[in-house]
Parts: sequence; structure tokens; C-alpha cells
Amino acid sequence: MIKLQNLHKSYPMGKDSLHVLKGLDLHIKEGEFVSIMGSSGSGKSTLLNIVGLLDEHDEGTYHLNGQLIEKLDEKKAAILRNRFLGFVFQSFNLITYKNALENVALPLYYKGMNRKERQKIALKYLDKVGLKDRAEHLPSELSGGEKQRVAIARALVTNPKVVLADEPTGALDSSTSHAVMELLKEISREGMTVFVITHEEDIAAGTDRIVRLLDGVITSDEKTNKKVKV
Repeated sequence: MIKLQNLHKSYPMGKDSLHVLKGLDLHIKEGEFVSIMGSSGSGKSTLLNIVGLLDEHDEGTYHLNGQLIEKLDEKKAAILRNRFLGFVFQSFNLITYKNALENVALPLYYKGMNRKERQKIALKYLDKVGLKDRAEHLPSELSGGEKQRVAIARALVTNPKVVLADEPTGALDSSTSHAVMELLKEISREGMTVFVITHEEDIAAGTDRIVRLLDGVITSDEKTNKKVKV
């Protein structure tokens, strides 16, 4: 589903450049539940941005669902994101003046779906995350855990191949974090690939595979029950 080979990424820093990703090789299969761990500056956010088609790599190859990703203009990148990817963010990124149902339905609006149909589908996904009865509530009327579940429903509503979750539990307490991770695990069991960025060991331990980054290189890649490679 996601295949990176010899991936490099640098950013200009005045007259110099900062080499953030240094020849990454990573293969994530369909339906895997994978966490990417690393301290600040390890390159995990850059990796997420490249996998999420929000940034471009400099060298190497990236295949998404068998398609080579290279030299995409923003329009093509947006089409691929809408087709294959769903995003969940630490800060939820919900629109404050829209209720839960409207927030979940928003990606379907961009697909050109009519209002009745998108509301029907959005309600189905709110029900899936246990928030059907909160459909008419604004984000300000929801708890942190409820906001994140709305964000997960929004990520799922287009039926993407991959869900990219950037520190999805970073703003939540431990019990709510556990509930969110259980929801992501359930999504993975249904066949969706789930890619979680985190710096929390207990959150990573809830995934099936942990990839650790340090200074732009992969230092270990392990199943949570047995080692794959180092």
C-alpha cells in the first residue's frame, strides 16, 4: 500500500540545507496498523507530510497503492488525497461553526455529492464512532475525545485506503486516548491501513508494528509481538 525506497528530503536553511530524511526504506501493507515513533526533529512529521502528499521528496521513490508518486501538481495531489487518504490531527481541525454532522460531511461536499446523500453517509460514520446522538452539536459542545471521534469519522467518510493520524491522542487524557486507539485498531481490522505518528510509548504499543526514527533514519522496525528487523 505504501512503499518508500531510498527516500531523501532536505530543506534550505539560509546558505545551507537541513537533511531531514536520509534514505528511508519502508513498506506498509494494506490493513497494517503501524506507528512511527521518534523525538522532535527525528523526521516523523516530514515523513507524514510526504506520505500524505502534502510535501514532495527530493530523491528515491514513493508508491501509493501501486502508483508511483512524483512531480504532482497541487490539483493532482488533491485528487489522490481525496481518493486514498484520510487525516486525523492532534488539534482535531474541526470547523467551529459547523456541527458534528456537517464537519463529517465536508469531504463529501468536495466530492460534489448532494446534501441529502452526504448527510446520510456522514450520519452512518458518526454512528460508527458512537456519536450519532451528538450529530447536531458544535465542536465547542463536545469533549476532547468526542471531537477526535468526529475527526476520525470525517477521515473515514470517503472510505480511504489509508488513515494518517498525526499525534491523534496528544490532546487527550489516558482513558480517552485508549478509546481512540481501540477505534483506530478496529478500523485497521476492517482492512484499512492506519499510519500513526506518536512520541508516546504506550500509544505505539497499541499498534501492530513500531517503526522508530532517529535523525532521519529508521533505527528499528518491529512487530509489537516479535521483531521483524533492525
